[in-house]
Amino acid sequence: MSALTATPLASFLTEANFKSVLYIIAFALFIIGLSGLTGPKTAVRGNRIAAVGMTIAVIATLLVDPFHNPVLIIVGLVVGTAIGVPAARRVKMTEMPQLVALFNGVGGGAVALISWAEFRTSGGFDTTQTYIVVFSLFSAIVGSVSFWGSNVAFGKLQGLIDGGSISLGRLQLPVQGIVGGAAIVLAVLIATGSTSEILIILILVLAGLFGILLVLPIGGADMPVVISLLNAFTGLAAAAAGIALDNQALIVAGMIVGASGTILTQQMAVAMNRTIVSVIVGGFGVGEGAAVATTSASGGTVTSTSASDVAIQMAYARQVVVVPGYGMAVSQAQHAVREMAKLLEEKGVVVKYAIHPVAGRMPGHMNVLLAEADVPYEQLKEMDDINGEFKRTDVSLVIGANDVTNPDARNKADSPIYGMPILNVDESASTIVLKRSMSSGYAGIDNPLFTDPKTSMLFGDAKASVEGITEELKAL
Repeated sequence: MSALTATPLASFLTEANFKSVLYIIAFALFIIGLSGLTGPKTAVRGNRIAAVGMTIAVIATLLVDPFHNPVLIIVGLVVGTAIGVPAARRVKMTEMPQLVALFNGVGGGAVALISWAEFRTSGGFDTTQTYIVVFSLFSAIVGSVSFWGSNVAFGKLQGLIDGGSISLGRLQLPVQGIVGGAAIVLAVLIATGSTSEILIILILVLAGLFGILLVLPIGGADMPVVISLLNAFTGLAAAAAGIALDNQALIVAGMIVGASGTILTQQMAVAMNRTIVSVIVGGFGVGEGAAVATTSASGGTVTSTSASDVAIQMAYARQVVVVPGYGMAVSQAQHAVREMAKLLEEKGVVVKYAIHPVAGRMPGHMNVLLAEADVPYEQLKEMDDINGEFKRTDVSLVIGANDVTNPDARNKADSPIYGMPILNVDESASTIVLKRSMSSGYAGIDNPLFTDPKTSMLFGDAKASVEGITEELKAL
């Protein structure tokens, strides 16, 4: 009896219609999960929902599509899980951008290898329809660009490669053009009938070299845009591979990633008053840590302060705006900041948080850190919402932020960041800046906010400084 019922069940599970139903469910979960990523409160749930959708898509693919070596697939799943899960669980929030760049690159590399495998199994696309060949070659080129470009981004963020602009000078764009053009010419040769495997290998190598040349000249200030752009590249390459493989899951997931990554890239560029083209060819930003003078061009000097003075200023303020930057992430000060804010709120002080779109090293970096410390979501204010508040703010507390608070973006036409939307903290009645030193931000330029007469500097590790302020608040 069981044998009779097992056969229809097995037949049903391998039907194309059943696969389509599972894919539709997976796609719906992808979209619902993505919509959950719009806010810290729903981001974790959104991630889990999307993960369930991907699990369903993988199961649907393995149920229906025949595969010749199940052992190899199982080993791949085990190895990938064994590497990915511990890496994601152990990574520090300050290193999350590196992990995103690395995982994104792995996706692009996988797509490029799939294209190579398809070339080999089809005898060099000998009897493959032209449109499939075109999409396969597109995924090979873009996937390889994403893989190697993401690895360079990882190296810059991790400090393995100089975070500044590394280029060939005037030869940079011509060399990039030659390398990219050569990859396209070889792709055309394959599309028009050549079956030589050396050509597809050369395409992958040249595309990889193009990805390296693309990212090396881009400085740290533009890294959030680069990560988002490469993410979009990987999504588009995956969608093209899905068309070539006739796999709806890859097509839909790739298009969602490609579209969302493209939109986010544009938003990041706007937030920095940059175009995507200028990011790619501009080489803006020299990396964090360049020394700057302690006096401004107008002769202003730095005013140092103490934790006790900062505590007194904030305790008697009506409104305090906290402006987090990468310095807060490095010192893991978010929990200390939340404890300090609670004490201020108990004293009747209104506390808000000003979030610049490109604060930190990736979009949403500050939001995630503060949400991790249970900062109420309604206190997190985006730049457009908070800028009108600074004129009514008694104290702005800047924690490790540099370029996103630089008034030169408004006032100095020859500044590299002129026109970039910033947080107008200089309009506050008083500004306190927490920094380790007078080093510059990623743009590598002086910040006149630090020598503004209304600004006081509290030097030291951000977490230690905030904890010191908190102790002083308790004593008041």
